[in-house]
Amino acid sequence: MTGYGRGSAERDDRRATVEIRSVNHRFLDLKLRGAPLDPALEDLLGARVRKSIERGAVTVTVKLDQRDAAGAFRIDAALARSVHAELARLAAQLGLDRGPDPVPLALVIAQPGVVLAADVEPDSERVNEAALDAIDAALAGLLAMRDLEGAALVRDLTARLTTLAAAVVTVERVGATQPEEGRRRLEERIGRLLASSKVEVDPARLAQEVAILADKLDVTEEVVRLRSHLDQVAAVLAAPDGGAVGRRLDFLVQELGRELNTIASKSSAAEIARVIVVAKAELEKIREQVQNVE
Repeated sequence: MTGYGRGSAERDDRRATVEIRSVNHRFLDLKLRGAPLDPALEDLLGARVRKSIERGAVTVTVKLDQRDAAGAFRIDAALARSVHAELARLAAQLGLDRGPDPVPLALVIAQPGVVLAADVEPDSERVNEAALDAIDAALAGLLAMRDLEGAALVRDLTARLTTLAAAVVTVERVGATQPEEGRRRLEERIGRLLASSKVEVDPARLAQEVAILADKLDVTEEVVRLRSHLDQVAAVLAAPDGGAVGRRLDFLVQELGRELNTIASKSSAAEIARVIVVAKAELEKIREQVQNVE
C-alpha cells in the first residue's frame, strides 16, 4: 500500500527529521537512507517500522541536525590535495602555470566534496530519543494515509464480490439442471445408436453410466465452497482484526480460483461458461488489488 509520513523531534540541541515513503510490494522491503546512523539506532528504527507495517517497499530517510552546529563545516584535506594536484597538472599542460597562484584556493574549495557540512556530534541517548519520536510521528502520518487507501480498496473489493456472488447464483441455478440434462442427452444418443443397429444395452449398465455422468456434472459442492470463501472474504473486509489480512485474502482468492476452474471443467452449459469467464475476470482484478492489502 502507498503512503507518506513525515515527523520531526528535538532533544536539547539535537533535531531528527524522518520521512517515510511506502509503495506497493508483496512483502516488506525496508531501506534506511540519509544520515549515517549508529547500528543500534538503525535496529531500533527498523523494529518500529516492522511493528507497524507488514507489506510494502518502505524507504525511511533520516536527517539529524545540531542547532549549535549551524554554519559549521569540515574540509576533506585529502581530497583538497588531490584536487589541487590535478588542477596544477592541468594548468601546466595548458601553459597556464605562470604567475604566483596558478591554482587559487578558492578554486580548490569550490570543487564538490572538498567542503562538507559538519557532522552532528554523536550523543546516542539524545539522538536516539529524537529519532524514535520522529519516526513515530512519521509512521502515524503514513498509516493514516494507508488507512484512507485501505477504505477505498474495501469499497472496490466489495463491489467485485457482489459480481462474484451473482455469478454463483447463476451457476447454482443452471448447474441444478445439468445432471438431468446430461442424462437426457445420453439417453438420446443411446436411442439413436440402438435405432441404427442391433446392439442391445444392459439397462442396469445404462443406469450406472447415467449415475456416473450425473455425478460428474454436479457442481453443488463447488457452489457451497464458493459461497463459504466469499463469506470469509466479506467478513475480513468488514472487520479486519489487524493481523496479516492481505495474506488471508491471498489464500481465499486462490481457493476461489480453484473452485471456478473446477466448475468450468465439469460443466458444458454455455451460460455457466459465460459467467465463469466474467467471474474469473473479476477475480483477477481482486487478486491484483489484494496484493496491495496489508
